[in-house]
Amino acid sequence: MSKTTYDTSLVEDLAKLINEHELAEIEYDTEGLRLRVTRIPSSGFLPSAPVIASAPAGVAPATPSSVAQNVQPEAEMKGEAIKSPMVGVVYTAPEPNAAPYVSVGDTVSADQTLFLVEAMKTFNPVKAPRSGKVVRILVTDRSPVEYDQPLLILE
Repeated sequence: MSKTTYDTSLVEDLAKLINEHELAEIEYDTEGLRLRVTRIPSSGFLPSAPVIASAPAGVAPATPSSVAQNVQPEAEMKGEAIKSPMVGVVYTAPEPNAAPYVSVGDTVSADQTLFLVEAMKTFNPVKAPRSGKVVRILVTDRSPVEYDQPLLILE
């Protein structure tokens, strides 16, 4: 098996493309080298720097040093994380140019719709499990979400 190496500038170039075009992720695949660079929305509680999902064995992952990380540990967050029930695209409003379902500071009631998650052309409502105050919204409109990904913090 041959050992493939790459120039770290490739990762920096991919990170620049993600930011310039506001993409969620870029995957680069060539013989012996597969990179996936993902951008986490800055409103989230995870690092906003691109993350390398996989690289060939023996090659140390690299990220651009100029990208600052904005991390808030989960332990510091007060409230309950409302999580995505499925993989899909999250919508924060019922239609384009409409007011969002909820905003930070809003008081919501049990079973109130917080978001829609589109999966396979079906829009699935994400509802509040209980009454409470929206402390933080962790996703942006029309961004991809994973199963069990925190979407909102409800106090």
